[in-house]
Amino acid sequence: MADLIQKGLAWLDDQRHAHMTQTLLYVRDTENASYVVEVLATIGRTEFEQVDEFGIVHRLQSRDFLIRAADLVLNSELTLPKAGDRVRETVGTQTFVYEVMAPGSEPPWRYSDPYRQTLRVHTKHVSTE
Repeated sequence: MADLIQKGLAWLDDQRHAHMTQTLLYVRDTENASYVVEVLATIGRTEFEQVDEFGIVHRLQSRDFLIRAADLVLNSELTLPKAGDRVRETVGTQTFVYEVMAPGSEPPWRYSDPYRQTLRVHTKHVSTE
């Protein structure tokens, strides 16, 4: 018998993907080329806490993009997010540019489910065009 939880999560992911996503551009620049893929993503957020050298707690928030792992294909290769990659979100006539990063020693992405089907990519707004 197949894993009932896995089937349920797959169904929920299909619903999220069908009803709660928007089209974005995921961009990776290298020394030799720029790779771009159009992905469907759900927008979210993650709150981080960092303690500075004085013991003061700083709360930071990242804009997260939930992307199916199978959709992140750059230069014909399945890949994982890297710090420095960019996400371009167009709203009306404006394009918001986000850089993949996370504060402190946190990783810039993590899997959003136990079956590694969805990536939660942490970003920071860096410009508006």
